[in-house]
Amino acid sequence: MTKSEAIIKLNPTVVTVRGGDKAYDKDNNEVTYDNAAVEAEVLANAYKEQRAAEYPSIPDQLDMQYWDEKNNTTTWKDAIDKVKSDYPKPE
Repeated sequence: MTKSEAIIKLNPTVVTVRGGDKAYDKDNNEVTYDNAAVEAEVLANAYKEQRAAEYPSIPDQLDMQYWDEKNNTTTWKDAIDKVKSDYPKPE
């Protein structure tokens, strides 16, 4: 999640963000926001992007699942577990 996405998510009146940190409402009035809350939101969602970058591709996952079923192995589960443990969901 980008800072702009977090600003919009946390501030329903914001319709656009310019320059990375200037937020505006529908009437083009600047909207003030809690930067600490925005930064916390970005950090709380960082694991999603990290996981997405590390997961094997869907075709590779399907292949792993096929061969796991065929060979009675856990290659797919092990790969997914490793990504989840490397990038845990914040509590």
